[in-house]
Amino acid sequence: MLGQMSDSLAGLLADADLAAFVAGLRETPGPSARQLGPVALREAQRKRVEARPRGPELAAVKDLMVPGGVVVRLYRPTSEPRPLVVFVHGGMWTIGDLDSHDRACRRLSASTQVAVLAVDFRRAPEHPWPAAVEDVTHAVRWAFDHQAKLTGADRALVIAGDSSGGNLAALACLRLRDEGGPLPAAQVLAFPNTDLTLSQPSVTEKATGWGLSADDVAWGAELWAPDPALRADPKVSPLHAADLSGLPPAVIVTAEHDPLRDEGDLYAARLAAAGVPVQHRCEPKMIHGFLTLDTVSPAAAQAAERLFADIARLL
Repeated sequence: MLGQMSDSLAGLLADADLAAFVAGLRETPGPSARQLGPVALREAQRKRVEARPRGPELAAVKDLMVPGGVVVRLYRPTSEPRPLVVFVHGGMWTIGDLDSHDRACRRLSASTQVAVLAVDFRRAPEHPWPAAVEDVTHAVRWAFDHQAKLTGADRALVIAGDSSGGNLAALACLRLRDEGGPLPAAQVLAFPNTDLTLSQPSVTEKATGWGLSADDVAWGAELWAPDPALRADPKVSPLHAADLSGLPPAVIVTAEHDPLRDEGDLYAARLAAAGVPVQHRCEPKMIHGFLTLDTVSPAAAQAAERLFADIARLL
């Protein structure tokens, strides 16, 4: 049965390994995020992380405390001066941490030869909106003020995030713009949440069967923004912002088989219409979360490398 399902997906997904991975999820989907809850989800994620190879060795990796209590992890590929990428992890605003994306941050640093500063922001439901946005914005401001000490030089600073981390990166840029900066040199958003009303067509079209389910996203949004009216507010959903002008240049990468595809694509289009330089592509035959699926699928690893190459060109 699994083999037949994998074969039926072969033409729809980027390689046989990704098809087998999705087929396995379809055959044994397991409990939903709503059924498990955040504590069990975090524990399951911790076990998956422990089973993965750590990732490239770097010149230095160390945890630091930002005044105010935000923990960050600094990755340096070399002791020589390098630009800095502030990285914001995904996880439906409820799971994910420095360890869940440690391998991705190591790969990003090694591939692009830039320093990476990962942010361990507060998560829902213990800390609903706006805690995570405040933490990320505070970390970016701190990174600007301490960049020479962190990376050896005051050079370009880019903010990047995947999934809900892409949402937080976009919201941090909006907040920094409205509060008078400083603004990152660019924003890099991988399959980002931009519309927490979940009203775009791909949410229905790709609701189940492609890894991330639309109901899991809805569950995370409900915990992070418990008031339904808030989910259409631009302080939570950047796609709903009336004015997107004056924001940093953007790289936005979405995935064909992702319930978040349309909102990411639309955000790229709206930024461009507002005069923001945008580089955008939708990865064909790819699913949500490919940044952390490199050990599952060579095609997912290659999609991540293309994103890393985008960042390298920016810097």
